[in-house]
Amino acid sequence: MNQESAHLVIVVGAGPAGLSVANVLSEAGHQVIVLNRDIKFGGLAEYGIFPSKTKLRGGLKKQYWEILSHPNVHYFGNILVGNGKGITIEDLRGLGANAVVFATGAQGTKSVGLEGESAIGVYHAKDVVFHFNQLPVQGNRAFEMGRHVAIIGVGDVMVDIAHWLIRYKKVEQVTAVARRGPAERKYHAKELRAISANIDHNDLQGEFSRIRSRLEAVGQNPELLFQEVQRECEKGEPAVSQARMGFRFLAAPRRVLTDAGNRVRGLEIEETRLEAKDENVSAVGTNQLYEFPCDSVIFAVGDKVDESLGLPSRAGLFTTNPVKSGREPDDALFQVFDERTDQVCEGVFVTGWARKASEGLVGIAKRDGEWCAEVVGRYLEGQPRLDSREISHVLRTLRQTFTQQGITYIEPAALRFLDQAEQARWESSKSIGTFKASTNEEMFGLIEAQRTVGTS
Repeated sequence: MNQESAHLVIVVGAGPAGLSVANVLSEAGHQVIVLNRDIKFGGLAEYGIFPSKTKLRGGLKKQYWEILSHPNVHYFGNILVGNGKGITIEDLRGLGANAVVFATGAQGTKSVGLEGESAIGVYHAKDVVFHFNQLPVQGNRAFEMGRHVAIIGVGDVMVDIAHWLIRYKKVEQVTAVARRGPAERKYHAKELRAISANIDHNDLQGEFSRIRSRLEAVGQNPELLFQEVQRECEKGEPAVSQARMGFRFLAAPRRVLTDAGNRVRGLEIEETRLEAKDENVSAVGTNQLYEFPCDSVIFAVGDKVDESLGLPSRAGLFTTNPVKSGREPDDALFQVFDERTDQVCEGVFVTGWARKASEGLVGIAKRDGEWCAEVVGRYLEGQPRLDSREISHVLRTLRQTFTQQGITYIEPAALRFLDQAEQARWESSKSIGTFKASTNEEMFGLIEAQRTVGTS
């Protein structure tokens, strides 16, 4: 230890938010223990960014290595935290740390609740994104898409999935289905460039004509909106397949239609109209139903937190303090609150997607982590410091607990070996972007093989 005493904070989760917390707090002189579900750090940055964006991924990875290189940051990968898992929240709070921050993301699957949602050929965006980013378990899962895929949602995740389907799965048709209209699309224009060459512009123009009267009813101009989408396609990347990309607006899925084998054969869709109130536009059903043929359905409608973690939760979110502090950032937004006892959970905080599921991407998660670190820093001002022997005891206790439970925990030195091994395999692989081991067992094997090479 490089200091006699310090506050000790445990951060659960090593994605952009969690590592941002670790960075700010460690630079302020606090000791930080990072526990991560995955072997690799990065979270959303490692398993949520489209694989071909190697420059962005590489830059983030370099930043994260620098954070883990801080002498007062202690990283343990392959650690499951939660009820019935490797270590529980009660275990963590019993270690004697001054605070525990949960940056575990939104790992739960958000169910839409439609009839037929469990049919063969229905998938959720998170699982598909984890698959093409080679997250262990999901990396080897089979996704049978058929010729025509319907994606429910019109955000950046939809675009990434469409990109993967068009470029790598070689499907014939992808259709993004949206309850609202083109003015309410959520994707960023630059993201559309990856698939814009595959957009069927005749079909798109026909779609705008189909919904013209409903757009005009709320003061929207169909011609201007069509021109906006056209301009978004001007700097697109060259087409790499003959797949067609289309949109179906003002369309609310009501039922997944299946065949006798419980496989997807289409969607039952309800026509919607727009209703404007103040500056908000919502979609209202019209009771007009029709069938939309497709071979598979992917729901890209956001995620929810994993309640099995053990934190108080409601409606897919961990509950936070309803009593605002009036500060900026507001302490209450990050403090975990138990509605059963009507009390703040002392020293327990949430940040990133664990605080607000599916809100923004890496940059927003990083900023949220910085805000959380500021809130935790204020909390620590009133807490006693731990001396170096107490901090060492916490680290020793964690290692002993992992060993006793048969958990193979991974520290940064082992991650360096894994990184070297994956880099060495990249040139001979056919993976998108860079080579990734797709199972934990494969990672363990690469680490040991590279360790042997390094010590021979």
